[in-house]
Amino acid sequence: MRVNRAWLGLVVLMLPTLLVAMDMTALLLALPQLSADLGATNVEQLWISDSYGFMVAGMVITMGTLGDRIGRRRLLMIGAAAFAVLSVVAAFAAGPLMLIIARALLGIAGATLAPSTLALITNMFRDERQRGQAIAIWATCQFTGGALGPVLAGFLLQHFWWGSVFLVAVPAMALLLLAGPVLLPEFRSDRAGRLDLAGVGLSLVAVLLMVYGIKQLAVESVPVVPAVALAAGAAIGAVFVRRQLRLETPLLDLRLFRNRPFTAVIVALVFAGIAMAGTGLLVTQYLQSVLDFSPVASAVLFAPMGLGVAVGTMTAPALARRMKQTTAIAGGLVGSALGSLLLVVVGGTGALPLVMIGITVLALGTGPLFALGTGLVVGSVPPERAGSAASMSETGNYFGGSLGFALLGVVAAVVYRSRMDGTSDSLAGAVAASGRLPADQGAELRHAAREAFTAALHVTGVVAAVIFIGLAVVVLAMRPATRPASAPLPETARS
Repeated sequence: MRVNRAWLGLVVLMLPTLLVAMDMTALLLALPQLSADLGATNVEQLWISDSYGFMVAGMVITMGTLGDRIGRRRLLMIGAAAFAVLSVVAAFAAGPLMLIIARALLGIAGATLAPSTLALITNMFRDERQRGQAIAIWATCQFTGGALGPVLAGFLLQHFWWGSVFLVAVPAMALLLLAGPVLLPEFRSDRAGRLDLAGVGLSLVAVLLMVYGIKQLAVESVPVVPAVALAAGAAIGAVFVRRQLRLETPLLDLRLFRNRPFTAVIVALVFAGIAMAGTGLLVTQYLQSVLDFSPVASAVLFAPMGLGVAVGTMTAPALARRMKQTTAIAGGLVGSALGSLLLVVVGGTGALPLVMIGITVLALGTGPLFALGTGLVVGSVPPERAGSAASMSETGNYFGGSLGFALLGVVAAVVYRSRMDGTSDSLAGAVAASGRLPADQGAELRHAAREAFTAALHVTGVVAAVIFIGLAVVVLAMRPATRPASAPLPETARS
């Protein structure tokens, strides 16, 4: 693969990476407008917002391994074409059910894109230094997309109808379909074997049940249904694991976890996702409900968190040239802990600068983990297993985000209710209730609720700092990864 062609191919791969990340967050601002136009109920709104993420999380394992079998470029092209068509269907949905189905199918198409792009990067860049730079750019696109999604949605909604949020993906996917066959290599394993359809079903059901249970823990006061979903998901997941360990060509090669650096990075990605998602959840609510910023203004003020990760990932390769990769990752995580601790002192008139600096430093420090850590994951396996390794990395990210919303959301809720002496379950509820009280009593309730929520933000900052410090220790304890040699003739690769 020529270097110039490889870098041009990377530019093409940036398109789906950026758009899938944007699609995860852009709908948040469009949801009120499209719900009003389509007459969506509260339950339908939840499924409109969650069906995409659920299907991405549930199908990414299958798609990462499927790309190894049928060809990563082929799967990427199929996914891009489906994503473009389904984006048009979603944009012109005639009712809530049609939009829910379109979003779920978009999630399946989106699940083909992330592991395919990351796995192709490992084929296109065999030089370790160039591969590290390419993965850093890939990770930057992921987090830039997540940060810019709400901002772009806010701009589009000011000038167009809510369907424009979906249509923005169409020209980018069309460009990918035109340039991909010319600039991207094809790669598939000749030893892949048949696709384990039973494993596909088990992994999908297990992941969906567990993600659903985790997300619902954060919103349901009686956790019976989420607990049952988690237990069922764990049981089905155990059956899936046993099946994969018995198969000669498994859907997901769980033997990769015998590799210590691989396991350490996957664990770090999950727990960093927990800390970031939990802090992000509290900070966005703090900006809107405590500091009284509008949703669009809050999205702009929150953008430095995603952009901070983007800058951190871009600078990670330069750090890796000056120190060990594990030292760069651990140092970044210590910086993230310091950023988290800034949230502990948020309050008063200087609250906004502290929040902005805190989330920026926190995000900046995670950049080396997402760039170099992802490189360590795919560098720990032979090239023919890169798709499977990439899917594990992506699954770790999704699980971490879902766990962060649920676990740190629950911690924050407990702190809030404790500070309110059980008189209020949420800040939004307290603000709504204050409007029905006399002016003095309403102002007193709002002040108490905001103070209680600020205390919850402080506790979340402490928890996030502890997580980041713990991860820094784990990363420092692991040995550097080396790519194992491939078995003889494991692959078919064509430019």
